[in-house]
Amino acid sequence: MKRTRFLPVVVSALALSLLSCGDKNSSAGSGMDDTGETGPAFSGSVFEGAGEFIPCEHYFFADAEKDPNRESFAGASSDEAAQVEESKGTVGMTCMNLNNPFFQLIAQEMEKAASAAGYTLKAMDGKGDAALQNTQIDEFITQKCDAIFLNPADSKATGSGVRAAHAAGIPVFTFDIQMEDPEVQKLVTYHVGSDNYQGGRLAGESMMKATGGIGKIGIINLPEANSCKKRVDGFKDYLSENNSKLEIVAELNGKGDRVKGAEVAADMLAAHGDLVGIFGINDPCALGAWASVKEAGKLEQITIIGFDGSPDGKIGVFEKKLYDTPMQFPGQMATKTVEAFLRYVAGDEL
Repeated sequence: MKRTRFLPVVVSALALSLLSCGDKNSSAGSGMDDTGETGPAFSGSVFEGAGEFIPCEHYFFADAEKDPNRESFAGASSDEAAQVEESKGTVGMTCMNLNNPFFQLIAQEMEKAASAAGYTLKAMDGKGDAALQNTQIDEFITQKCDAIFLNPADSKATGSGVRAAHAAGIPVFTFDIQMEDPEVQKLVTYHVGSDNYQGGRLAGESMMKATGGIGKIGIINLPEANSCKKRVDGFKDYLSENNSKLEIVAELNGKGDRVKGAEVAADMLAAHGDLVGIFGINDPCALGAWASVKEAGKLEQITIIGFDGSPDGKIGVFEKKLYDTPMQFPGQMATKTVEAFLRYVAGDEL
């Protein structure tokens, strides 16, 4: 089977995958130039294997104001999965955190798409624990699953699980978060994710626009997740390339969580009372930061930018808690992962 290098994929509202229907609300950040051609992949989007990146999009107040679907993720399917008499097989899926609505939607959409194709999806919650995910992968191997869909809690530590599945002859499809080690990436059959580097650049663009490009800012990160590292890389590179006078004075790990995000934002504010902005690598972290900024009485002083375009994030933009939340398309990420598996089963090129 041929393996193709990564290419950026532009997802159009009029050209969605068969099993999902997106609701794009803005052309900003679509990855196209003025001629309508797809823009080049950024250096942060290199992947040693086969797969695709879905560009992120800005989501500002103007988008939220006219968006009738701001209480749902872009790309969610409203159709029920087709009923199948007999399952063709089982796909094991382990996700870093099924308490996050982003991943809940992915699990739901994967189940619908897999069921429609005659496969049973067994979804398991990794609970942010790479060791637990490796155990879950071992269970999938023992159960002789036809494939494993993996969203790693730790881009490095789950490498042993990928190696074990590969040794057992079970294809691994990663989604949202890439594996860190290029050698492990080569063992992954296919990856589908957002162009997180490009999305980080959108966040950097918004931070410069909102703050005038001057002042002290903080970043709430999640360094154990490759996708979040790329968001931060894109954010920093945009600031650097555009001669920003913004000074990053704090980078703290919010664990992708609203409560932890609020906690580390409070720490930032205690150390740097003159912050003008905070970038959270996802909407829970950003909204947690908003709560701490509000408690400190600095809402007029500090701009907060999230990431994901989650329902809470989009509502946060509408309520002017967040300035922007670069949108991902989890519904499409889910169905494209299932579609890649079906192409693999059919022996088609990936």
